[in-house]
Amino acid sequence: MARSKEQNERMRETRKEKIRNAALLQFVKQGLFATRIQDIAAEAGIAQGLLYHYYASKDEIFVDLINDALDKTIEASYSVRDMETGPGEKIRFALEKLVETIEHSQTFLDTCRLITQATNSTAIPLEAQNLILEKRNIPYQVIEKIMEAGQKEGTVVAGDPKMLSIFFWTSINGLAIYYSTNDNRGVKLDYWVIASMFLIETEREREE
Repeated sequence: MARSKEQNERMRETRKEKIRNAALLQFVKQGLFATRIQDIAAEAGIAQGLLYHYYASKDEIFVDLINDALDKTIEASYSVRDMETGPGEKIRFALEKLVETIEHSQTFLDTCRLITQATNSTAIPLEAQNLILEKRNIPYQVIEKIMEAGQKEGTVVAGDPKMLSIFFWTSINGLAIYYSTNDNRGVKLDYWVIASMFLIETEREREE
C-alpha cells in the first residue's frame, strides 16, 4: 500500500531528526572541521547517499542545528514572557524547568555545548555566524524585561536587569556544560539555589 503524503512527510521529518541528532553528537565530540559526512551517516545508521537526500553538506546540517536551537530558546523565552502570572513566578518557573531539562535531556546539554563552541569560533559557516549575531541576544532581552518588571513588583532583587539576565543565562549554560562534560552527577541540582540570586525571600517561601 502506497504511503500517504502525510506519512511520507512524517518519515522525512523523522529521518531529518535522526540525522540532526547524529550530527549534534559528532560536532560536540569532534568539532565541525574534524567531523566527516560519513561519520554523521554512520552515527545515524543510514547510508551516506540517503543522507544527501536531506542535506547537501555537513555545513548545512550545522546551520540547521544552530538555527533550530536558537529558535527553540527564543520560543521558550516568549512562552515564559507571555505566562499569565507575575514576573517573579515567571523566573521561578523558567529556572525550575531549565534545571529539570539539564538533569534529563542529553540533547539539551549537547546543544548548549554546540552553541557555546559556535559562538566562540569564526571557523563555522558564515550563515551560522549571522544567525548567532541575529538571535542569541533575544532570550537575554526577554529575561531582562521580566527582571525589570519583577523589581517594580518587589519580587526580584535590586541591580541592573541586564546584568541579572546575563547571570540567569550564564548560570544555566554553565550548569549544562558542566553536566555535559562530567560524569559525576552526585550533586542534586536545586533550582532554588539559583533562584535565590534573583528572587526576594525565596527561602522563606520555600519553607512555607
